[in-house]
Amino acid sequence: MRCTVTVRVALVLLTLFTTWYFAGELYPNKVDMKSLRRIFDNKEEEAPKEKVKFSCGNDKPCPDGYFAFRIISGAANVVGPSFCFDNIMCIVSGGRVIVPVKDPNHMFLACTASNGTLIKTGSFDMYFTDVKLLLEFLKPVQDGTLVLVASYDDPGTNLNEEARALFTSFGSSYAKKVHFRDAWIFVGGKGINTESPFEQYLQNNKETNKYDGWPEVLEMEGCIPRKTK
Repeated sequence: MRCTVTVRVALVLLTLFTTWYFAGELYPNKVDMKSLRRIFDNKEEEAPKEKVKFSCGNDKPCPDGYFAFRIISGAANVVGPSFCFDNIMCIVSGGRVIVPVKDPNHMFLACTASNGTLIKTGSFDMYFTDVKLLLEFLKPVQDGTLVLVASYDDPGTNLNEEARALFTSFGSSYAKKVHFRDAWIFVGGKGINTESPFEQYLQNNKETNKYDGWPEVLEMEGCIPRKTK
């Protein structure tokens, strides 16, 4: 009797295994563990939830009294940088542009008031042209103005001591170090009287460069208080 029961159990298991095996061979893309589990559990799988994005596409929301921002540096001398500040986009290449520059060797800047209004944008060739235009852009900046900076190709060759000092006064820790084809992104402000926590820098180093002659792209997002003092 026990032997008969054992044989029956073995035959049932063998039948199930054989059915499963041939089903997998005949319909390999249709039968899998998830499908079988769904059949036996009689439950529908939940659809994957979409990841929530906040202002500027950031992963986290900013509290009241703060602006969201996102900066991406240029990729080598091929893809220009981009800014987003409080959902105001500033795209440098392709499509609708606010900073209409097609050539590399530039540093890009956007200035916004403490209320989030975009005041002006500019692009400055730091390889072929004089730094005078950059200085004319920076010197009139008023207290309480936020300054967003992103490099593209070469931000440092013609960056003189006066320009570096201005960026340092806006809170930059790396302005004095930026040189040929370095990658640099920065958010500072006139009158903050302290080093900005929003800055990234990568030196052009052939041993560590991601691209042929340039470091990798820098990307930064965060929340900036409305008051910069």
